[in-house]
Amino acid sequence: IQPKSVTYKMQGDFGYLRLSGFNEKATDETLAAINALRAKDPQMKGLVLDLRNNPGGLLDQAIGVASLFLNGGEVVSQRGRDPQDIERYDAKGHDVLNGMPLVVLINSGTASASEIVSGALQDRHRAAIVGVTSFGKGSVQTVIELGGGLDGALKLTTARYYTPSGRSIQKTGIQPDLEVAETRD
Repeated sequence: IQPKSVTYKMQGDFGYLRLSGFNEKATDETLAAINALRAKDPQMKGLVLDLRNNPGGLLDQAIGVASLFLNGGEVVSQRGRDPQDIERYDAKGHDVLNGMPLVVLINSGTASASEIVSGALQDRHRAAIVGVTSFGKGSVQTVIELGGGLDGALKLTTARYYTPSGRSIQKTGIQPDLEVAETRD
């Protein structure tokens, strides 16, 4: 049984959507949740996207989720040692919220694919990022089998992820626009 990576509810006039990981259904489940929230309240005034403690997952799903909130343009780039070795990934489709206010919640457990999404939405001025600085996992690893896989494998960092404005995610993470620390009673 594969648990859903998306949970959602209305909080007054605002939608709340928690995305716990970027599995192969993350984009489809996120879009379905947004459509369900809008069906519940056609007058919804904004959306809170909760990426706290989201460890990441699949790159194509990070691009897909970011694409739900962007009208084209760059989501992330991948850069290796050679300055000419840059791969850019652009948003596909259009902003399904049509510019509706969007807030993204992050914390120190927000990593990898969730940092790609929050960094893209921040750099593209599409969302306010709220919380504390994210984990900073922005490296691309390539697995190289040794002896045809019989002698194990080597995981080698071959590139890093960068936000649309050119900020490296690795080690620095995503800094929130509004720092709000979680407190426990």
